[in-house]
Amino acid sequence: MLKFIALIAALALPPLFFDQSWLLAYLAQTATLIVFALSYNLLLGETGLLSFGHAVYSGLGAFAAAHVFNRYGVPLPLLPMIGGIAALLAAVLLGAISTQRGGTTFAMITLGIGELVAASVWLVPGWFGGEGGVTIDRASGPMLFAWTFGPLREAYALIACWCVVSCLAMFAVSRTPMCRLANAVRDNPARAAAIGFAPRRVRFTMLCVSAFFAGIAGVLSLVNVELVSSESVGLARSTSALVATVIGGAGSFFGPVIGAVMLTFFSTAVASVSAAWPMYLGLFFVWVVVASPSGLFARKNVLKSVAISVLAVVIVETLYGRVLPYGAWFIALGCALFLAWHRTRRAI
Repeated sequence: MLKFIALIAALALPPLFFDQSWLLAYLAQTATLIVFALSYNLLLGETGLLSFGHAVYSGLGAFAAAHVFNRYGVPLPLLPMIGGIAALLAAVLLGAISTQRGGTTFAMITLGIGELVAASVWLVPGWFGGEGGVTIDRASGPMLFAWTFGPLREAYALIACWCVVSCLAMFAVSRTPMCRLANAVRDNPARAAAIGFAPRRVRFTMLCVSAFFAGIAGVLSLVNVELVSSESVGLARSTSALVATVIGGAGSFFGPVIGAVMLTFFSTAVASVSAAWPMYLGLFFVWVVVASPSGLFARKNVLKSVAISVLAVVIVETLYGRVLPYGAWFIALGCALFLAWHRTRRAI
């Protein structure tokens, strides 16, 4: 309960004391990624399914919600539910194929489905909007009391509320008997089948639940930027959920929350001062996997780990352009000399 209170405070308190638009945009992006990463953790952490196409469900949910909003003028607060239902219907169709097997087979099938949907963006421009995507005007829908959701503060309040509700719902799902069956299928599918539970049905059910919340995350992103495009269903979007889940820790419920905060930090705060932010993210990701395979949430010194990563970015950015170029050349020359000496020694 204390963790949920901390999450609510982190989403609600900053806008009360600071009115900067960049802060609201950062918090809105963080809240969206939290929902997306937690939905992915229902697959990876709870069921043991590695997916490379999770963005398919968030993207399709966002596309469906955008069309419904533009055509029928549905109230904006109800739009995430429509996106979740659309993603759920897509999961019923696609999940019947992908959940036949687990492990590497499931991962490869989801990769193929993701590439298929990404290619459909250009093949079906009438639905996906082609290169420009599909846009909405969030202020054009019906008002809620005096709120039009045009200002960023009102849109962020909607995103934050849906983030908290989705987190509570997914936490409740993680405490259900179905999730315990998913853990059994993750740990030993043969034993789960021996006691009378079909692993395929369990995987299919968890995929549908995960897709529903992924659709909600896709619509929250749509509300934030008022655009859904080909990037919303691409591999990079699916990879962001994987990276956030692994960084935070797939073995705990709140691990992906920490991972989402860190990933947003790199993609916004670090990206605003350096174009090399993917390099820092990659180094940080490798460090987490090597030093703490269970994720940052499993470590007692999470704040220390975050502080070290921030300090490393500052140091590297300070040295960049002065020491690093020459250092890189010396390292490359040393590696080449060592490789030549080693090959010569083997030849002798």
